[in-house]
Amino acid sequence: MSDKQNPLEVATLGGGCFWCLEAVYVELRGVEKVVSGYAGGHVKNPTYREVCSGSTGHAEVVQVTFDPAVISYRDILRVFFTIHDPTTLNRQGADVGAQYRSIILYHDERQKQTAIEVMNEIAAQRIWPNPLVTELSPLNAFHPAEEYHQNYFARNPMQPYCQVVIAPKVAKFRKHYFQQLKR
Repeated sequence: MSDKQNPLEVATLGGGCFWCLEAVYVELRGVEKVVSGYAGGHVKNPTYREVCSGSTGHAEVVQVTFDPAVISYRDILRVFFTIHDPTTLNRQGADVGAQYRSIILYHDERQKQTAIEVMNEIAAQRIWPNPLVTELSPLNAFHPAEEYHQNYFARNPMQPYCQVVIAPKVAKFRKHYFQQLKR
């Protein structure tokens, strides 16, 4: 999804709570913007409450806008597979429901092929003890989440969920990807 006028690309990923993914990707060198939202469902402009009800079919996702001259889509996906458990169907820790599923929503055939290759690579490396259950689907629509969900971890670092769930994921990410952090 890149052209000569706009060298940036966009990846759309869901791996549990969008707050967790956003908190990690905003720190990654080459990432220009991260927007929390909803995708993969059948309702136009869903609300957080509707998505949480499980009735819309949407997943909580992030749209990551990145510079492929700095970080590749392949590396965006490698980070994705280390910051959530892609082997638990419709669940990430205590967050349960299809809205928390592991999902890659590709924007074009090149992204689809790269996702397949990375998923095969991750499976072959046996990083996870169980098989991947990550859904791979075309992106039909992305709906930004309500404003209070944007930059949630940065704005609410003392909130209990942020302290107990997000902060440890961010710390693990920082340790593992130290060389790729924004400085």
